[in-house]
Amino acid sequence: MKLVVDENISFAKEAFSQFGNVNLLQGRKITRDELLSADALIVRSITKVDEKLLHNTPVKFVGTATIGTDHIDLEYLKSQQIFFKDAAGCNADAVAEYVFTSILQFAKHHSFSIEDKSLGIVGVGNIGSRVAKIAETIGMKVVMNDPPLQRRIGRNGFAPLEEALKADIITFHVPLNSEGPDRTLHLINEEKLYSLKNGTILINASRGQVIDNQKLAEFIAKKSLSVNLDVWENEPDINIDLLKQVYLATPHIAGYSLEGKINGTIIIYNALCNFLNIHPSWAPYLPKVNKNNIAINYNRNVNSTLYDIFNNIYSIKKDDDTMRMMKNLDKIDRPIYFDKLRKEYQFRREFSNYSITAANADEKILSILKSFRFKLENIKE
Repeated sequence: MKLVVDENISFAKEAFSQFGNVNLLQGRKITRDELLSADALIVRSITKVDEKLLHNTPVKFVGTATIGTDHIDLEYLKSQQIFFKDAAGCNADAVAEYVFTSILQFAKHHSFSIEDKSLGIVGVGNIGSRVAKIAETIGMKVVMNDPPLQRRIGRNGFAPLEEALKADIITFHVPLNSEGPDRTLHLINEEKLYSLKNGTILINASRGQVIDNQKLAEFIAKKSLSVNLDVWENEPDINIDLLKQVYLATPHIAGYSLEGKINGTIIIYNALCNFLNIHPSWAPYLPKVNKNNIAINYNRNVNSTLYDIFNNIYSIKKDDDTMRMMKNLDKIDRPIYFDKLRKEYQFRREFSNYSITAANADEKILSILKSFRFKLENIKE
């Protein structure tokens, strides 16, 4: 069989070559002509998969190694009896770790204790639920908003969006829905931005279109907002005026851990095996992390302890500095640079790869470290 696969999917050649001829292409350059003899298509979020792309092609399997499906015309695939699989949950831990790395960076910049802050979580799926569990362990006041999940499981514990938007820190983890009762396209519009209290911290690592970027650029100064955007409207041609105003900017890499990327490949690989009734035989090799033990002396300050540990592993400010170089480029070169940052990104390793040796640790910090999946070794009380 012939497979067309986004070249930036981890281990794409190794995983899918057993099925036949693998044609690796840049995601934005996958066209209908490339699919006229293809049996399977495996993409990321930058490839729009719809009737225009697939009409009169032999493709019978579509996979996306991503957690979102807003780039997939699911109704069209269903109408054509084309099997579809996404990689929901593949990078949930990576994004949760990114969110708290961001929160700790804000805490250091604004000199506040994260234990004293409220956290509004909009979208409580694979990622949002992890963020909520960690925040509760830390001691933050958590306000969760997820209308479709609330309807589905019918339990208490959820709040209206308006209440979640009153929190000190708000993080978004929703899919992009362009219509319907759970529409998230410009969920945060001019009205919602106006309603935010001054000094609110906003983190968006879901989809860029969830927040009206043009209006956000107008309100940052008006409301003294502190903003971290990992996702942007009109990627890769993003709003440079907005880039100049946000506190933290990254190029859609919140989920870019090596584990998250490989998980996405594994999920789609297993789905294709199942589709073809083939027993899975490929498994990736993950290199061991060197210098994976971090020693700390806990001084009863959760902020500084976590900040020091996280920065041993991942510098979000370094990603921010690299992203801001876009400001110095010509308009025509900015989208190319944005895609280049994503393509050449050095994948982070997730916290579960690291062990912590803590002097003077108490039960609180141990619980928090466990919630981040750190291994605890030789703990000294």
